[in-house]
Amino acid sequence: MNTFPDFGLLPSLIKTLKALKIHTPTEIQKNAIPMMMSGQSVVGVSETGSGKTLTYALPILHLLKTLENEGNPVSEGGTPRAIVLVPSRDLGEQVSKVFKNYTHDTRLRVRPVLGGTTFEQSRRSIQGEFEILLATPGRLLQLMDKDLISFSDVRFIVFDEADQMLDDGFLRESQEIVNACPEDTPLALFSATVSQPVQELMNSLFTKAEVVRSSGAGKVVKTLTTKNETVIDGLRWPIFEKLIKQKPEGGTIVFTNTREQCDKLADEIEKKGFSCVVYRGEMDKNHRRTNLNKFRKGEVDLLISTDLAARGLDLANVGRVINFHLPQDMSNYLHRVGRTARAGKEGLVVNLVTERDLPLIAKLEGKGQSVKELKSRFKDKDGKRLHAPEELRKPKPVKAKTKKTEKPEQSKRKSSKPKFKPKPYNPKK
Repeated sequence: MNTFPDFGLLPSLIKTLKALKIHTPTEIQKNAIPMMMSGQSVVGVSETGSGKTLTYALPILHLLKTLENEGNPVSEGGTPRAIVLVPSRDLGEQVSKVFKNYTHDTRLRVRPVLGGTTFEQSRRSIQGEFEILLATPGRLLQLMDKDLISFSDVRFIVFDEADQMLDDGFLRESQEIVNACPEDTPLALFSATVSQPVQELMNSLFTKAEVVRSSGAGKVVKTLTTKNETVIDGLRWPIFEKLIKQKPEGGTIVFTNTREQCDKLADEIEKKGFSCVVYRGEMDKNHRRTNLNKFRKGEVDLLISTDLAARGLDLANVGRVINFHLPQDMSNYLHRVGRTARAGKEGLVVNLVTERDLPLIAKLEGKGQSVKELKSRFKDKDGKRLHAPEELRKPKPVKAKTKKTEKPEQSKRKSSKPKFKPKPYNPKK
């Protein structure tokens, strides 16, 4: 099946696809859409930017609209027919936008119940009749506990970005949600990588599912160019400053490993006269969303983030990713670089590489070189360790000197006091 009409989708969906100039399905869409439309459970493992959201959105919209066309519409409030589980509010809002692109003609209703919003907002969202529920597991369980929602008519459950969701400890919650739905409800799971928690979920809930892996799963896409910059003596900033003076087409996401590193780098960037916004955990959610929107709209072209921005976010204008600090895990690396070179577009990733990053670089380059061999990049032609120029090295802090008069005065005071000497112990006394 090489075109979307080949899947037998409703004319209203084909019309919208043409209007959005989406003509050729991706590899994961070719393999997974027919299975979902036939009511089969599916596990889809595919590289980031390969169109996984549309892979499950189209079959869901087709199946639910077909039920309505056959005279079987939703007739009760708070009773969804499809559940899409997402790990975060940001990803949920993004998925909601994808669905709404295709509901103008189908007139199907999507209702979000997401963490990061008030419970009252979620309660109001599910009042009345609707077809598709978009939820984070924790908020959905709260609604279930208060008997505010019914799963008696659920026809499909989707886990999107499952590895991120399950890394946060949602395995038990996910199982509870599935158990509350009708028996043998078809399930779909989509992820760019298969972590251990995802494998556990597959082993428990997806034993009947067909596993579909795209040829690019677990790899960087072919349209991504990678540059590794060697960092000598830990001096990242001189290399980084040259990079941010170069303006690629589109924005740049800069990744650090911790929130502290993120804030420190952002402060340094602004001190040097550059503009940036921060996107990380443990910050005001409205502030975080505002920063993301500024970057998305192109108002600021530099986004400094932790791995929070690495998974699921679909940012169309990202031309470059810089790993200011590299992750140790290949899975995290693939998610990070997947923010650029999406949907067949070209992109660039620049890695600032220290000696501690060499195990990951050995895997990425795939040339069979050992970490010991790669250490030659940090040595000169004579085999001596390279060092940055003296003027670039950070000056060592100077210890405050004490006044010369202080020590003699102290010693005088001490010597003026008679020292107490204990008498030797005499057992006869």
